[in-house]
Parts: sequence; C-alpha cells; structure tokens
Amino acid sequence: MQRVAKTDAGSVSVGVISKVLRILEALQGSSGGLGLKAICDRTGIHKSTAHRFLKHLERERYLLRTEAGAYLIGPRLSQLSARGNQEATLQAVARPILWELWKSTQETVNLAVLDQRTALYVDVIESPHEFRLSSRVGTRRSVHVTALGKTLVAFLPREAQETILDSIVFQAATPRTIGNLVQFRQELEKVRRQGYAVDDEEAVQGARCVSAPILNSAGEPIAAVSVSGPVTRVSPNLVNA
Repeated sequence: MQRVAKTDAGSVSVGVISKVLRILEALQGSSGGLGLKAICDRTGIHKSTAHRFLKHLERERYLLRTEAGAYLIGPRLSQLSARGNQEATLQAVARPILWELWKSTQETVNLAVLDQRTALYVDVIESPHEFRLSSRVGTRRSVHVTALGKTLVAFLPREAQETILDSIVFQAATPRTIGNLVQFRQELEKVRRQGYAVDDEEAVQGARCVSAPILNSAGEPIAAVSVSGPVTRVSPNLVNA
C-alpha cells in the first residue's frame, strides 16, 4: 500500500491553487505570450514547478506554446470562456490543481461550488487506494457538514454569509457534525484565520477532509478544493504538520 507523504494538506491545497492561478493571470495580461523565465519572474514560482504546471496545461490545450517558446492562452480555455459556461471554465482551470493535489497525496480530491446552502461537487478525482473515500459529481452536502462547505461560507462577504447561515438546518451526519449556529460561527472564524478547513469525521465516520478556497480578485470564493481520505491515512499529523 502506498503511503501519504507527511505534508500539510491545507498548505498543499493553498499553494497549488495560488501557483496555477498566478500563471494564468500572468498570461491573460500578456497579449504576446510569455516564456518560462518571464512567467517565473512575474509569478515568483520556481522554474521546475512552473514548467510542470505549464506542460500539463499545454497537454490539455488550455495553453499553447509557440515555436519561440512563449506560452499563450489556448483554444480550449478561450472557447469555454467565450461560451460563458462558468462551470466548465472553472473545471478547466481547476483540473491541473486537482491533479497536483492527487499526485501529492494519493487521496480523493474534489472541486465544489456553493449552491444555496449546499456544497455542490462539480469535479472529482478518486484515490487509487482500494480503501478510499468516494465522491460523485453532482453530490450536494449541507455546508455545515463538510470541509468544502465550511470553506465556501467562511470567505463570503458578511452579508452573503449571514443569508446562508440563516437558512441552515443543522442535521447531523455523524456524532461529530457541528450541531448549532454558535459552533458553526466559531468554526468559520477559525477557517478564515488559518486559510483552510478540516472536516474531522463530521461528514463520514472514519474519514477526514481538508479544503482550501479558490478566490477571485476581490478575495471572495468562487470554488473550493479538498483532499479526502480515511483517518488512518489523513491523520492529524498530516493536517497539522
């Protein structure tokens, strides 16, 4: 059985998301494209890391590489944006993030968006382990139950957050599920402080999940990603390393 590296899952999530989005933002601001060195200079990302992300994005046709070695926004991402299909565009941008998390942890990784008072799963890559936490695209979970839901609500503007909080029915999925509004407010403040959320057997007994937000330029969440697995592999040491 493969063993999960002892890394901070919250930091892994936030770091990968930040790097991929910085690369895409740098390229969107350059009509003539950018070479590897220019991308590294503008984003502050290490050359080997940037090269890995760029190769994946190029392979999936989200980026193009010219004969001179410059990278440009590719047809697949441009077509999705032109259609106005926000969910498909989000999945396209987030896919390399999910793959990096999957390779780093070998656990199930998820992408979710906020839909009223639920976290809606829009993309999933499952762990290769025989014993794993499975998720399905289209699944909805109340925001108080999962790390994804906590993340999506924690970084909302206060007015939008209060609208969500007023609508939650605090039903328990396990004995460890947050049971009331006071506890949930405390948890959301903790998530905002540390930058990621943890679901510690609150959605599924025997499972632990760590989630981080994908934020827009205003600092508001457009989606969240998570790493989920059994507590025997996603241990407290993994989360708090």
